[in-house]
Amino acid sequence: MIDAGDFGSWLIQARAALLGSAGSRVPCGDCTGCCTSAYSIEVRPIDAAALARIPVKSLFRAAGSASNWTVRPDPDGTCPMLNGGRCTIYAERPQTCRDYDCRVFAAAGIEAGGADKAVINRRVREWRFQFATDDDRRAHAAIQAAAAFIRERPQLFPPATAPRNALGVAALALRVYPVFLPPGPPASAADTARAIIAAGAAFAQGRRESEA
Repeated sequence: MIDAGDFGSWLIQARAALLGSAGSRVPCGDCTGCCTSAYSIEVRPIDAAALARIPVKSLFRAAGSASNWTVRPDPDGTCPMLNGGRCTIYAERPQTCRDYDCRVFAAAGIEAGGADKAVINRRVREWRFQFATDDDRRAHAAIQAAAAFIRERPQLFPPATAPRNALGVAALALRVYPVFLPPGPPASAADTARAIIAAGAAFAQGRRESEA
């Protein structure tokens, strides 16, 4: 088992990262799962230092964006900036990489994906949070309940409002988990879905305000 840290402190940090106000501090050790698991990495204009280091051949224009780029993994799923098990641009790595934290899957009670995410899935199963208060335990349970609802009731959400991929589900669960705190969500599943949409929109508004 691997110590994931104090859950309450982690939750504050993780939500700040989702707001764009802080990166994540992950005790990765020698794990390079996120660098070898076929992730495409978004590179934004704020990542100028990273863009200067990434070879042009590894950059592709992000779909639907005139300003963002994507670094696609090599055919074996490895980030092209990984060499000898180490990131060659770590000090200048994109914000996407700084924000990534596989503990989000442990918090949400889900795996990162299929066979291509096997390394991350092993780490997710090994993480163990410490809980200092009952409120932290309730928040953890609420995040898992949110993730389960989003995955199990996709038909209740309008198109493009509920993610299908594991990372999107876990991130949304962190944004909207207060809906599932005691006394619990609305009795109607449809009303719960609407409450999730509203909570997600409110969180997104908070991010826009933090970037203004």
